[in-house]
Amino acid sequence: MEIEFIDEKENKLFNRKEIKFYVDYDGEATPKLLDIKSKLVALLNTKKDLIVVDNVQPHYGEPKAVGYAKVYGTVDDLKYIEAKHIIAKNEEPEEEPAEEDAEAEAEE
Repeated sequence: MEIEFIDEKENKLFNRKEIKFYVDYDGEATPKLLDIKSKLVALLNTKKDLIVVDNVQPHYGEPKAVGYAKVYGTVDDLKYIEAKHIIAKNEEPEEEPAEEDAEAEAEE
């Protein structure tokens, strides 16, 4: 998966950087939003807590997608401005305890 930046804009009002990008995933499955987010964190040299991938729209019949992400200055700004469902889809899923752990807790 390769990411190419199309447009990068500073939004001082919301204390964030807005980024439009192409994702090229030739020969691979369509990447998940969290995989794209991890790659953007590495490319932009920022923290996972400060970046939100708003949307990723695959091109029909092509291994390409267009995406839009926002990099905030602070976590408080991100939580104040972003909608709860956008924040939720950008969070890592919590690991469920293994079945053995759940059975052991149930027996106690």
